[in-house]
Amino acid sequence: MTGGEEGRRASHRHELVTFPGAGGAIAATLQIPDGKPRAGVILAHCFTCSRSLKVTKHFATGIEDGGYAVLRFDFTGLGESEGEFADTTVTTNVADLVAAAHYMRKRGFGPCAMVGHSLGGAATLLAAGDVPDARAVVVIAAPASPDHVRHLFTDDDVDRALAAGQATVQIAGRSFRLSAEFFRDLERHGTPEGIAGLGRPLLVVHGTADRVVPIDEGERIFQAARQPRWFCAIPDADHLFVQAKHADAAGRAIVAFLDTVL
Repeated sequence: MTGGEEGRRASHRHELVTFPGAGGAIAATLQIPDGKPRAGVILAHCFTCSRSLKVTKHFATGIEDGGYAVLRFDFTGLGESEGEFADTTVTTNVADLVAAAHYMRKRGFGPCAMVGHSLGGAATLLAAGDVPDARAVVVIAAPASPDHVRHLFTDDDVDRALAAGQATVQIAGRSFRLSAEFFRDLERHGTPEGIAGLGRPLLVVHGTADRVVPIDEGERIFQAARQPRWFCAIPDADHLFVQAKHADAAGRAIVAFLDTVL
């Protein structure tokens, strides 16, 4: 379903849209470049973030400027999407990604590529198996497996969630409720075995100064993948690509990759 326009960049069109997700309506922004888009791209944000995060918008702008239609969306329970974050898991994130692919297909934009940042990248690797028409995958600052996010929590956090069914945890100074099922689901996705079976071109983008998900994790993804595969290390970039020049470099690498493989 399409709402009004979020705004315009030159002659580009940004539409506020919704589509059904794992826990209700998913809020998204569809960015359409001038003229006929070269292909469609789904962009998944990082853990506990939203599509409005500065770096997510920066990545989307770079890809859109390359001539691609980009759908950036809020995972269930985050940003403007419906549902409760406490009910979400990696599995529900995967379901939201598959739903985003279905929406892009209905709009006539593919999807031709899936791009995910951080835990959104790990979920993208998992979701790609359920989106056969996604012809390329990009992961940015992503862990090799979703259970890497476990380091954000104390043993007490996990024990309280498992005992009570839910627990409130602190992530980057903000409070979130997470369920016991969230932690159990992390264990189900604890190995990167599926990466070898991806069966399509893969680009791994990682900052050398990432302290949240060290570049070693990106190298694990790259080593587990089969050809064709590319690795782009962005010198001195941190996890959120705070400096615009680093986000720009990542965007250029993604567009160059898509231009090559699509």
